[in-house]
Amino acid sequence: MQWRTRLRGAAPAIEIPRALMLTRRTFLVAVAGAGSACKQRARGFPGYVFVANAGERSVAAVDLNRFAVARQIQLESAPGSVLAHPAKRLVYVLIPGTAAVHEIGTKALAVRHKLALGGTAPAMQFSPNGRSLWIACRRPHALVKLALDPLVISGRVKLPSAPGDFDLSRYRDIAAVVLPETNSIAIVDLAGMTVERVVPAGERPLVARFRSDGRQMLVANQGQRALTIVDVASGGTLVRLPLPIEPRHLCFKADGGELFVSGPGMDAVVVVRPYETEVAETKLAGRAPGAMASSPKPEYLFVANPESGDVTVLEVDTRNVIAAISVGQEPSFITFTPDNQYALVLNHRSGDLAVIRISAITRNRSKTAPLFTMIPVGSGPVSAAVGQI
Repeated sequence: MQWRTRLRGAAPAIEIPRALMLTRRTFLVAVAGAGSACKQRARGFPGYVFVANAGERSVAAVDLNRFAVARQIQLESAPGSVLAHPAKRLVYVLIPGTAAVHEIGTKALAVRHKLALGGTAPAMQFSPNGRSLWIACRRPHALVKLALDPLVISGRVKLPSAPGDFDLSRYRDIAAVVLPETNSIAIVDLAGMTVERVVPAGERPLVARFRSDGRQMLVANQGQRALTIVDVASGGTLVRLPLPIEPRHLCFKADGGELFVSGPGMDAVVVVRPYETEVAETKLAGRAPGAMASSPKPEYLFVANPESGDVTVLEVDTRNVIAAISVGQEPSFITFTPDNQYALVLNHRSGDLAVIRISAITRNRSKTAPLFTMIPVGSGPVSAAVGQI
């Protein structure tokens, strides 16, 4: 019997009979406007990524072991945010237009429960302990708490005006709710279910995020091209940092020590040091940077470039661009598998999911990296979350 001494792609080398050897297959993955790239053998992830398709009112469950759509879960209205429960085999989908929440089981791949809140709902978040969901609702204006077992309304905090984005503190039982109509932020006492105070937030506040220690809030102001930093304890404005862009997207480094800001105005990402309350620098990051996501290990910043159909990858420590990856038409959302093996990019216009194998991103002269695969998911994908089975 003849033997091969090395199986390509495995380490260390092993010996197997020629009769039992499997031929390794490679194939080309078509990439819109970017030619093709070779897909290399890699292990999958034992779970699904649930993709909200606003264009066809569905959630696509993509099997990350087979890299294929396992099921299209139909909904009555266009979905928005998707969140995977951190400990349970459940995914929650927000329907912004009807303020409804759908609970999907990650094993059955079907809607288990529905709950209508009334009005509309722009945002949804898990509580830090994962025991409840909080929904920002309009008409009536409120921050609504949902218990998860069963899925029912367990509390409601009346707000003084229509809410937009909101954030939950991990250090105190409070929330910061953006009130765009009044250029302010409502600080909500979640334990007492009351509005603690309403504080000025600068012109046209869009997004608010707590600093990692919970002591300050960082508020993106579109109208002023500024970032307003507010002291949580007093509600006073500490500083208003001018920016060269309109802040649309905020993304913290894994340890919270730096904040990355993107938006119209420059082909760049602004780096802010929240603990020093200063703008550190501005870094080129592809054409018209949009949505961002930061991977913890290795520490990369993935930046979507919707106009050019690319994702630009920056090394967080050096802030150098190490790769530009062609992914599809209008990339608008980025997330990762829990094992940090893959970056998952939603292409809003072309209706597909681009999968990037993070270990394949290496320093090279051309500053390019291969696309692992592309999966059609549906019309107008807007959000995604990975749930384990």
